[in-house]
Amino acid sequence: MSGDQRRRFNGDAKVLHRRAVRTPLPDAAAERVFHENMMAVADARERKAALLADPDVSLLDAYEAELDRLAESFERRLRRIAGDDHGEIAMAYFRGERNDRLGELTSYYQEALWRIQQRTTVTDVIFFPIILRYPDSFTVNIRFATGRTTADAVRYESPEHLQEELEDEHAETYHNDSSYSQKEAAAYIRETAQRIREKFPDPDESTFEERKYGGIVSAEGRRGTTFSAMLERVEPDRNRFEESVDEPTLVTEGTEAERTERELLVEGAVII
Repeated sequence: MSGDQRRRFNGDAKVLHRRAVRTPLPDAAAERVFHENMMAVADARERKAALLADPDVSLLDAYEAELDRLAESFERRLRRIAGDDHGEIAMAYFRGERNDRLGELTSYYQEALWRIQQRTTVTDVIFFPIILRYPDSFTVNIRFATGRTTADAVRYESPEHLQEELEDEHAETYHNDSSYSQKEAAAYIRETAQRIREKFPDPDESTFEERKYGGIVSAEGRRGTTFSAMLERVEPDRNRFEESVDEPTLVTEGTEAERTERELLVEGAVII
Protein backbone atom coordinates (compact mmCIF):
# COMPACT_ATOMS: atom_id res chain seq x y z
CA MET A 1 0.00 0.00 0.00
CA SER A 2 1.49 3.35 -1.02
CA GLY A 3 1.81 6.38 1.25
CA ASP A 4 -1.06 8.13 -0.58
CA GLN A 5 -3.32 5.10 -0.15
CA ARG A 6 -2.49 4.92 3.56
CA ARG A 7 -3.49 8.54 4.00
CA ARG A 8 -6.81 8.07 2.21
CA PHE A 9 -7.89 4.90 3.99
CA ASN A 10 -10.29 5.33 6.91
CA GLY A 11 -12.74 2.61 7.77
CA ASP A 12 -14.23 1.90 11.17
CA ALA A 13 -12.30 1.44 14.42
CA LYS A 14 -14.91 -1.09 15.60
CA VAL A 15 -13.08 -3.80 13.64
CA LEU A 16 -10.11 -3.34 15.99
CA HIS A 17 -11.90 -2.94 19.31
CA ARG A 18 -11.02 -5.66 21.84
CA ARG A 19 -9.98 -8.06 19.09
CA ALA A 20 -6.77 -9.65 17.84
CA VAL A 21 -5.66 -11.65 14.83
CA ARG A 22 -4.66 -15.19 15.70
CA THR A 23 -2.39 -16.83 13.12
CA PRO A 24 -1.42 -20.53 13.20
CA LEU A 25 2.20 -21.71 13.26
CA PRO A 26 1.82 -25.23 11.87
CA ASP A 27 5.34 -25.80 10.54
CA ALA A 28 8.89 -24.51 10.21
CA ALA A 29 8.04 -22.33 7.21
CA ALA A 30 5.32 -20.50 9.16
CA GLU A 31 7.68 -20.05 12.10
CA ARG A 32 10.28 -18.46 9.83
CA VAL A 33 7.73 -16.04 8.36
CA PHE A 34 6.64 -14.99 11.85
CA HIS A 35 10.26 -14.50 12.89
CA GLU A 36 11.00 -12.46 9.77
CA ASN A 37 8.05 -10.18 10.47
CA MET A 38 9.12 -9.61 14.06
CA MET A 39 12.69 -8.88 12.94
CA ALA A 40 11.26 -6.34 10.50
CA VAL A 41 9.57 -4.64 13.46
CA ALA A 42 12.88 -4.65 15.36
CA ASP A 43 14.72 -3.32 12.30
CA ALA A 44 12.17 -0.52 11.97
CA ARG A 45 12.76 0.52 15.57
CA GLU A 46 16.53 0.49 15.12
CA ARG A 47 16.25 2.61 11.98
CA LYS A 48 13.96 5.05 13.79
CA ALA A 49 16.44 5.23 16.68
CA ALA A 50 19.32 6.00 14.34
CA LEU A 51 17.39 8.82 12.70
CA LEU A 52 16.17 10.25 16.00
CA ALA A 53 19.76 10.44 17.21
CA ASP A 54 20.80 12.37 14.10
CA PRO A 55 20.38 16.14 14.69
CA ASP A 56 20.18 16.72 10.92
CA VAL A 57 17.11 14.47 10.54
CA SER A 58 13.63 15.59 11.56
CA LEU A 59 11.47 13.58 13.92
CA LEU A 60 8.83 13.31 11.19
CA ASP A 61 11.35 11.71 8.84
CA ALA A 62 12.31 9.22 11.56
CA TYR A 63 8.68 8.23 12.06
CA GLU A 64 8.05 8.01 8.32
CA ALA A 65 11.02 5.67 7.89
CA GLU A 66 9.64 3.40 10.62
CA LEU A 67 6.18 3.52 9.09
CA ASP A 68 7.51 2.47 5.70
CA ARG A 69 9.04 -0.67 7.20
CA LEU A 70 5.92 -1.46 9.24
CA ALA A 71 3.81 -1.02 6.12
CA GLU A 72 6.00 -3.53 4.28
CA SER A 73 5.44 -6.04 7.10
CA PHE A 74 1.68 -5.45 7.01
CA GLU A 75 1.70 -5.80 3.23
CA ARG A 76 3.40 -9.20 3.46
CA ARG A 77 0.83 -10.40 5.99
CA LEU A 78 -2.07 -9.14 3.89
CA ARG A 79 -0.76 -10.82 0.76
CA ARG A 80 -0.38 -14.11 2.59
CA ILE A 81 -3.91 -13.81 3.96
CA ALA A 82 -5.83 -12.50 0.96
CA GLY A 83 -3.54 -12.16 -2.06
CA ASP A 84 -3.00 -9.10 -4.21
CA ASP A 85 -6.63 -7.94 -3.93
CA HIS A 86 -6.54 -7.37 -0.15
CA GLY A 87 -7.16 -3.63 -0.52
CA GLU A 88 -10.32 -4.15 -2.56
CA ILE A 89 -11.49 -6.84 -0.13
CA ALA A 90 -11.08 -4.49 2.85
CA MET A 91 -12.96 -1.67 1.14
CA ALA A 92 -15.76 -4.02 0.13
CA TYR A 93 -16.08 -5.08 3.76
CA PHE A 94 -16.33 -1.47 4.93
CA ARG A 95 -18.93 -0.69 2.27
CA GLY A 96 -21.02 -3.60 3.55
CA GLU A 97 -20.62 -5.56 0.32
CA ARG A 98 -19.10 -8.56 2.07
CA ASN A 99 -19.03 -9.88 5.63
CA ASP A 100 -16.58 -12.74 5.86
CA ARG A 101 -13.30 -13.74 7.47
CA LEU A 102 -11.09 -12.25 4.77
CA GLY A 103 -13.03 -9.00 4.85
CA GLU A 104 -12.57 -8.70 8.60
CA LEU A 105 -8.88 -9.60 8.55
CA THR A 106 -7.88 -7.26 5.74
CA SER A 107 -9.88 -4.39 7.18
CA TYR A 108 -8.33 -5.02 10.61
CA TYR A 109 -4.79 -4.59 9.31
CA GLN A 110 -5.56 -1.73 6.96
CA GLU A 111 -7.53 0.22 9.54
CA ALA A 112 -4.66 -0.29 11.97
CA LEU A 113 -2.05 0.90 9.48
CA TRP A 114 -4.10 3.99 8.63
CA ARG A 115 -4.30 4.90 12.30
CA ILE A 116 -0.62 4.17 12.96
CA GLN A 117 0.23 6.65 10.21
CA GLN A 118 -1.47 9.41 12.23
CA ARG A 119 0.81 9.09 15.28
CA THR A 120 2.63 12.33 14.55
CA THR A 121 -0.48 14.36 13.73
CA VAL A 122 -3.00 13.33 16.38
CA THR A 123 -2.46 14.25 20.02
CA ASP A 124 -3.53 12.26 23.10
CA VAL A 125 -3.92 8.98 21.18
CA ILE A 126 -1.64 6.09 22.16
CA PHE A 127 -0.64 3.28 19.80
CA PHE A 128 -0.77 0.32 22.20
CA PRO A 129 -0.20 -3.04 20.43
CA ILE A 130 0.48 -6.37 22.08
CA ILE A 131 2.02 -9.36 20.24
CA LEU A 132 2.02 -12.80 21.84
CA ARG A 133 3.56 -16.12 20.83
CA TYR A 134 1.94 -19.43 21.85
CA PRO A 135 3.11 -22.96 20.98
CA ASP A 136 0.88 -23.33 17.91
CA SER A 137 0.04 -19.72 16.97
CA PHE A 138 0.61 -16.04 17.62
CA THR A 139 -1.74 -13.11 18.17
CA VAL A 140 -1.46 -9.50 17.10
CA ASN A 141 -3.73 -7.19 19.09
CA ILE A 142 -3.54 -3.67 17.63
CA ARG A 143 -4.97 -1.21 20.13
CA PHE A 144 -5.28 2.53 20.43
CA ALA A 145 -6.10 4.43 23.59
CA THR A 146 -6.86 7.97 24.61
CA GLY A 147 -5.02 9.49 27.55
CA ARG A 148 -1.49 8.88 28.80
CA THR A 149 0.88 5.95 29.29
CA THR A 150 2.72 4.90 32.39
CA ALA A 151 5.28 7.20 33.99
CA ASP A 152 7.94 4.66 32.93
CA ALA A 153 7.68 5.72 29.29
CA VAL A 154 10.58 7.71 27.86
CA ARG A 155 9.57 11.19 26.70
CA TYR A 156 11.15 13.48 24.14
CA GLU A 157 10.40 16.83 22.52
CA SER A 158 9.60 17.71 18.91
CA PRO A 159 10.29 21.33 17.86
CA GLU A 160 8.41 20.59 14.64
CA HIS A 161 5.19 20.43 16.65
CA LEU A 162 5.76 23.68 18.52
CA GLN A 163 3.08 26.19 17.52
CA GLU A 164 4.22 29.23 19.49
CA GLU A 165 7.05 31.52 18.45
CA LEU A 166 10.04 31.59 20.81
CA GLU A 167 12.59 34.32 21.15
CA ASP A 168 15.96 33.42 19.61
CA GLU A 169 17.64 32.67 22.93
CA HIS A 170 14.82 30.46 24.16
CA ALA A 171 14.41 28.82 20.76
CA GLU A 172 18.06 27.74 20.69
CA THR A 173 17.83 26.33 24.21
CA TYR A 174 14.60 24.49 23.40
CA HIS A 175 16.05 22.99 20.22
CA ASN A 176 19.19 21.85 22.06
CA ASP A 177 17.12 20.31 24.84
CA SER A 178 14.88 18.63 22.28
CA SER A 179 17.85 17.19 20.43
CA TYR A 180 19.23 15.79 23.69
CA SER A 181 15.86 14.24 24.62
CA GLN A 182 15.63 12.63 21.20
CA LYS A 183 19.09 11.11 21.59
CA GLU A 184 18.10 9.72 24.98
CA ALA A 185 14.91 8.29 23.47
CA ALA A 186 16.88 6.82 20.58
CA ALA A 187 19.06 4.85 22.99
CA TYR A 188 15.97 3.48 24.71
CA ILE A 189 14.20 2.61 21.43
CA ARG A 190 17.33 0.81 20.23
CA GLU A 191 17.31 -1.20 23.46
CA THR A 192 13.66 -2.16 22.94
CA ALA A 193 14.49 -3.50 19.48
CA GLN A 194 16.85 -5.93 21.19
CA ARG A 195 14.04 -6.99 23.53
CA ILE A 196 11.98 -7.96 20.48
CA ARG A 197 14.85 -10.05 19.12
CA GLU A 198 15.22 -11.81 22.48
CA LYS A 199 11.51 -12.61 22.88
CA PHE A 200 11.10 -13.99 19.34
CA PRO A 201 14.29 -15.97 18.56
CA ASP A 202 15.21 -17.41 15.19
CA PRO A 203 13.54 -20.84 14.82
CA ASP A 204 16.67 -22.14 13.09
CA GLU A 205 18.84 -21.13 16.06
CA SER A 206 16.62 -21.97 19.03
CA THR A 207 14.75 -24.92 20.49
CA PHE A 208 10.97 -25.10 20.51
CA GLU A 209 11.01 -24.82 24.30
CA GLU A 210 12.96 -21.57 24.04
CA ARG A 211 10.56 -19.89 21.62
CA LYS A 212 7.09 -21.38 22.18
CA TYR A 213 6.06 -18.55 24.55
CA GLY A 214 6.93 -14.90 24.19
CA GLY A 215 5.35 -11.49 24.12
CA ILE A 216 5.79 -7.74 23.98
CA VAL A 217 3.57 -4.73 24.52
CA SER A 218 4.45 -1.22 23.42
CA ALA A 219 2.92 2.21 23.78
CA GLU A 220 3.68 5.30 21.74
CA GLY A 221 1.86 8.59 21.84
CA ARG A 222 2.03 12.34 21.56
CA ARG A 223 0.75 15.13 23.77
CA GLY A 224 1.41 18.49 22.17
CA THR A 225 5.15 18.70 21.48
CA THR A 226 5.98 15.74 23.75
CA PHE A 227 6.27 12.22 22.36
CA SER A 228 6.45 9.09 24.52
CA ALA A 229 7.61 5.52 23.96
CA MET A 230 7.57 2.32 25.98
CA LEU A 231 8.07 -1.38 25.24
CA GLU A 232 7.89 -4.17 27.82
CA ARG A 233 8.05 -7.94 27.79
CA VAL A 234 4.79 -9.82 28.39
CA GLU A 235 4.28 -13.35 29.67
CA PRO A 236 1.50 -15.05 27.67
CA ASP A 237 -1.36 -16.83 29.40
CA ARG A 238 -0.45 -20.49 28.91
CA ASN A 239 -4.07 -21.58 29.28
CA ARG A 240 -5.56 -19.10 26.85
CA PHE A 241 -6.28 -21.37 23.88
CA GLU A 242 -7.65 -24.91 24.17
CA GLU A 243 -8.06 -25.50 20.43
CA SER A 244 -5.77 -24.88 17.48
CA VAL A 245 -6.66 -22.89 14.36
CA ASP A 246 -6.04 -23.75 10.72
CA GLU A 247 -6.07 -20.24 9.28
CA PRO A 248 -5.74 -16.63 10.48
CA THR A 249 -8.86 -15.50 12.28
CA LEU A 250 -10.07 -12.73 14.55
CA VAL A 251 -10.40 -13.58 18.25
CA THR A 252 -11.34 -11.61 21.34
CA GLU A 253 -8.48 -10.10 23.30
CA GLY A 254 -7.00 -12.16 26.13
CA THR A 255 -6.24 -11.60 29.79
CA GLU A 256 -2.79 -10.33 28.79
CA ALA A 257 -4.40 -7.37 27.02
CA GLU A 258 -6.56 -6.58 30.04
CA ARG A 259 -3.57 -6.83 32.38
CA THR A 260 -1.29 -4.57 30.34
CA GLU A 261 -4.06 -2.01 29.95
CA ARG A 262 -4.54 -1.95 33.71
CA GLU A 263 -0.82 -1.77 34.50
CA LEU A 264 0.51 0.54 31.81
CA LEU A 265 -2.18 3.12 31.09
CA VAL A 266 -2.80 6.00 33.44
CA GLU A 267 -6.17 5.83 35.15
CA GLY A 268 -8.88 7.32 32.98
CA ALA A 269 -7.38 6.18 29.66
CA VAL A 270 -9.88 4.56 27.30
CA ILE A 271 -9.25 1.87 24.65
CA ILE A 272 -10.75 2.87 21.29
